[in-house]
Amino acid sequence: MAIRSTIYKAELSVADIDRGYYADHALTLARHPSETEERLMVRILAFALNAHERLALAGDISSDDEPALWRRDDTGAIEQWIEVGLPDERVLRRACGRADEVLLLAYGNRKAEAWWADNKGALARNRNLSVSFLPEDACVALAALAERSMRLGVTIQDGHVLVSGAKGSAELTPVEWQRPAPQR
Repeated sequence: MAIRSTIYKAELSVADIDRGYYADHALTLARHPSETEERLMVRILAFALNAHERLALAGDISSDDEPALWRRDDTGAIEQWIEVGLPDERVLRRACGRADEVLLLAYGNRKAEAWWADNKGALARNRNLSVSFLPEDACVALAALAERSMRLGVTIQDGHVLVSGAKGSAELTPVEWQRPAPQR
């Protein structure tokens, strides 16, 4: 018998001062049996950092051809493709061909830094790709906030992020590894 996903519900209140975006979002997330709470919380953080009324959770782990999150326009074209973790470089290259903007939120420890060292040359060729890194201590602090039903407040200002919930708060600053080339 297959192990089923665990459902998490998050009421997310986003105050993104950097973008002037203020909204509440109700998220229902399926945590795949192979997914850690840390990764689940990084997905929620990725949502908060890019919050938009059309941003949606995608198939992610259970689907080979979908990201963690994406935003589509009214025609179904992919405006924004958001991955979390350390995907294969080919997955990101394919995503860059399918979406206007691709974002990766890498996280973890030395594995992420080694992955970046191995892939940054190839990834630099993708002009619509942004890569940010979330250090391990930030991930541990985020994972400590996880609950099956949670209310989280996320404040973003000057690139710094404060996530607060019933179990405490986590302060973090994603490190920018790659930014898209400016449009001419």
